[in-house]
Amino acid sequence: MDYIDYYKILGLSKNASADDIKKAYRKLARKYHPDINPNDKEANKKFQEINEANEVLGDPDKRKKYDKYGKDWQHGEAFEQAQRSQQHNFNTGGRQTFTQDFGGDDQFSDFFSSLFGSGGRRRKTKGEDISATLQLTLTDVFTTHKRTITVDGRNIRITIPAGLENGQQLKLRGHGEPGVNGAPAGDLYITFSIINNTPFTKKGNDLYLNQEIGLYTAVLGGEITIETLHGKIKLKVNPETQNNTTIRVKGKGFPVYKSEGQYGDLYVTYTVKLPQQLTQRERELFTELSRL
Repeated sequence: MDYIDYYKILGLSKNASADDIKKAYRKLARKYHPDINPNDKEANKKFQEINEANEVLGDPDKRKKYDKYGKDWQHGEAFEQAQRSQQHNFNTGGRQTFTQDFGGDDQFSDFFSSLFGSGGRRRKTKGEDISATLQLTLTDVFTTHKRTITVDGRNIRITIPAGLENGQQLKLRGHGEPGVNGAPAGDLYITFSIINNTPFTKKGNDLYLNQEIGLYTAVLGGEITIETLHGKIKLKVNPETQNNTTIRVKGKGFPVYKSEGQYGDLYVTYTVKLPQQLTQRERELFTELSRL
């Protein structure tokens, strides 16, 4: 049977590092995975070749044996069998352990079977988990919505829940690296980086806002309109409102994560703005007030 060049299958040289092998396998496995290439016999065959190459080169012991015997693998196997026959403690026990650890009869080539034994079958291995970071704004996570993200060249449709916190992580089962030999894929972990693009300061689910009001409004009272994440609202300003007075607006804060309809509160601190460029008459009136 023909010699199979596993390095060539993965597009690597013989001095490739373990990390190089891992990266090459991941890239090719994603490209030729049956889930991505349904009913494509050539892609399926390529996927099996890639798995077999990774089974050998990804295992230090198998890679050592493969590198040692190469095209002379038939004689190498005979040589090793002769050595094993002289090592009574290893002859049967080691063989049984190897056979127990791996199962399956049709996933690998005859070349693989002849080089590593008929019991040398890789067991199912779940795909590795992968991580990604998604940057959003505070207004993005104010409402629940769907969004498409691209991870490793794949478009994934996800739901962004309202109330997400900065640094929070979501797990998407089965969206990681593909599994080996029919095993499930790994999971995708998305970490959210939330940027505050609003004038509000967020503390938990409560929002804080500094709002300027004019001197006359602070002294005489009145009504102002402010913008919130819920839309415009009107606030009553009591007469003789002092600088840095804080009021609470219930339920106009940030949504509570996975608690539909529940919100924190909004705290508005009034900053009294003094008038500038007074007219002569205004100065006279302030002078009169100061004498009272």
